Amino acid sequence: MQHNATEVTAAGIARLAGVGRAAVSNWRRRHADFPKPVGGTETSPSFALTEVEAWLRDQGKLAEVPLRERVWQQLAGHPEGPVTALVHAGCVLLLIHDRPTDWLELSAGSDERLAALLPAALDQVITPRLGPPRERAVNTPAGPELLTSAPLLRGAAELAAELGARQTYEFLLGRHLDANPRQYTLTPAGLATLMAELAGPARTALDPACGTGALLRAVAARPGQELFGQDSAPELAALSALRLALQGKAAVRTAAGDSLRADALPALRADVVLCHPPFNERNWGHDELAYDARWEYGFPARTESELAWVQHALAHLKDGGTAVVLMPPAAASRRSGRRIRADLLRRGALRAVIALPIGAAPPYNIPLHVWVLRRPEKAPAQPELLLVDTGASAGEGRAFDWAAVRGAVLDAWRPFERAGSAREEPGFSRSVPVIELLDDDVDLAPARHLPPAAAGGGSERLASVREDLGETLRLAAGLTPPEALHTPAVRWPLITVGELARGGALLLRTGGNSAPARARVLTDHDVLAGTAPSGSLPEGDEETVPVEAGDVVVPVLGGGSVARVIDADTAGAVLGRNLTLLRPDRAALDPWFLAGFLRGTANNRQASSYASTATRLDVRRLHLPRLPLEDQRRYGERFRALAEFEDALRRAGRLGEQLVRGMYDGLTDGTVAPG
Repeated sequence: MQHNATEVTAAGIARLAGVGRAAVSNWRRRHADFPKPVGGTETSPSFALTEVEAWLRDQGKLAEVPLRERVWQQLAGHPEGPVTALVHAGCVLLLIHDRPTDWLELSAGSDERLAALLPAALDQVITPRLGPPRERAVNTPAGPELLTSAPLLRGAAELAAELGARQTYEFLLGRHLDANPRQYTLTPAGLATLMAELAGPARTALDPACGTGALLRAVAARPGQELFGQDSAPELAALSALRLALQGKAAVRTAAGDSLRADALPALRADVVLCHPPFNERNWGHDELAYDARWEYGFPARTESELAWVQHALAHLKDGGTAVVLMPPAAASRRSGRRIRADLLRRGALRAVIALPIGAAPPYNIPLHVWVLRRPEKAPAQPELLLVDTGASAGEGRAFDWAAVRGAVLDAWRPFERAGSAREEPGFSRSVPVIELLDDDVDLAPARHLPPAAAGGGSERLASVREDLGETLRLAAGLTPPEALHTPAVRWPLITVGELARGGALLLRTGGNSAPARARVLTDHDVLAGTAPSGSLPEGDEETVPVEAGDVVVPVLGGGSVARVIDADTAGAVLGRNLTLLRPDRAALDPWFLAGFLRGTANNRQASSYASTATRLDVRRLHLPRLPLEDQRRYGERFRALAEFEDALRRAGRLGEQLVRGMYDGLTDGTVAPG
């Protein structure tokens, strides 16, 4: 076997063959010729990808490994780790992007020839785009390193011919981030777009905590643009540089290092600074940076690392430049930061504080704030601060409408940006004279300064909600299932979903990791809550799965027994993550019969596997009774009626909660009389 060959885990084998992990365990036990482990541990062994691929093909379990999956497995199982593999692949994709004919000439020979000639060719592309070696985070890989990566590089080039170099890198990076969610703090694309639009156009832009480059990617392209980034993790600085270089023609400069302790760009003055800093850091350099020139608005307390990042951003702005910083809500009101907040207000540096809905970005359980700052060219005579609270824009759970949040925020910000003042919208926005905020607390939390909106939308709105609730309760009463008739237990012959899929009675698909821009995405939360598609996915060209009327969609995480039949209103949405779609052949399977039996508690229990923190459903192991189509339709009609009853109860619950909350608010703020 080839030394340092790409390795794959049991989970990877399951993905290759389109089966559950239990099937892979069965193959290992039942087939003496199954490939032996070449690495990993006793409880989590790894196998040589080439051997596994050959075995699956010999067994008729795999006609051909899909190109995307093969390249991903080569990257994930790279001997030097997936980050090194991503850097190598990114460098070659940049070469393909900028000089495609050079790659064709280099790749024509052996792997040894490719590894020998590639470093010089890469340097000719990397230096002009990312800067000279001493000033960049990406080092040109050496020949021996590239020899190990040769199969991956050829596979990535093949995938780039199909998708494009940028889309290939986005796919590989996205899969790596999804596979390691606890290692990275990501800025959602919708939030990045909002922050970039608040900052405005820029020829030079900086992100001093650039991570994977999401904020700099959102900056609108301009001729002669320069993008600068720094991150304390060298691998993120490198991945971010390659991602940005593949996106456009801007000059990209990223550096590795702690921006507060070791600023790699001390002389830079940018048009725009965007930043999603680490929160609540105590060890940010308080003791060693006491006399740093950046603390123009006051020396931050040890507990105020975020105010250190705010002043770092302001120090890197040109006069009149704009910084947009994501902040924890406590930074707006902690007493330890009140003097710095006061000075930011007095000098006109802080222009807006925008409270986001819960779930906008990690950590998802608190409503984060966005601070908009400007390096003042001169102190304003009567400065005002724009306060915005977008909490009402949130949907259920984390599934809120980013387009609605973005539109509402920009509609409040743009008039304020032009005139320095804006009209008041109760419960949503207000521009407050700074003098009103300069008290002992200097509390900038928007909700504390906004006039309340009319309770529940006002008394007229509450009357409408009450009327809707009454109609819904009457509808639910009419849909109440008839008395259950006792019958002896029936034992049908059963068939699994996996067997039905193999026989062609239904099509089985899983949700993807990216979607076209502005696509409606059906999330697992939407399926569980019975709501309209409300999610989003990172923009990309990965093949998506649009849902059709009559499809059955099943969440695979969480341990609940839920299956939803897609209606005409939901049809056309893109299938989101952690969802499996079953598209029945109507000549063989009734959709409502299928969905109803998939929801059986015992059925779900036997098809679920349990980990320390989650329950995962193997949809292929769910079973159905073998019944004639006419009998299926009789069951299907009963299951459809139950679903309508469930929807009515769910709507009644939402309306009831809305009415109760509105009445409490109205009675307590004086807009509703007690009687």
